[in-house]
Amino acid sequence: MADELISLSGVSTIPIFPLPLVLMPYEILPLHIFEERYREMLDDIAATNNVFGITYFDGDSQTDRPEERSIGCAAQVRQVDTLDDGRSNIITVGVTRYRIVEYVDIGKPYNEAEVAFFVDDAEDETESEAAAERVFGLFQRIAEAAFKMSGSRGKLPELVRGDPEQLSFLVAAGFNFEDEVKREMLSMTSTTDRLSKLDDILSKTVGQVEQSADIHVVSKTNGHSKKKLDL
Repeated sequence: MADELISLSGVSTIPIFPLPLVLMPYEILPLHIFEERYREMLDDIAATNNVFGITYFDGDSQTDRPEERSIGCAAQVRQVDTLDDGRSNIITVGVTRYRIVEYVDIGKPYNEAEVAFFVDDAEDETESEAAAERVFGLFQRIAEAAFKMSGSRGKLPELVRGDPEQLSFLVAAGFNFEDEVKREMLSMTSTTDRLSKLDDILSKTVGQVEQSADIHVVSKTNGHSKKKLDL
């Protein structure tokens, strides 16, 4: 995470893009930009660091501003495909987390806020590594089961573990967890605690996924491993 933070050194205010989703650090997120104010935001950040903030917002309030103290994740624009009518398809990647301190008025149509960036606390590496190994093992089992349910076509992509903090965010991003669960994990400042929560969730799920995969395979063979159904 350190390399990403260096690029934000000295940055204290960023545009805030409210969306009904939770972005995690390291997560790749494609977006379609069509509102005029966010087209202007893209132009503005292109002249600086290509960074804006994504904060969860469900759209239920009368304002489009997430509450101050809300947690979000800074996103860096990595690719822009501008359409003829001015809309854009962009690819972003989560960089680091922040807490909204207060909104500032810069005379722009989009929200801009002073933010405080934060990272995980330093922890015992032995404990976090052990937690990462458990979660990665569960993740591999679920990925293999999903591959089996897909018909095992092609080759299962090689899964790279990464360091414990990176793994915790990528696994959290890779599953369709409830937004509230993802927001809780985003706010955690303990890598080990985040991995422990993932361990608990995936441990309760992996057996069901593997069983579903086995049933799926059997259903394709009429109950016999080498006899295909004649449909």
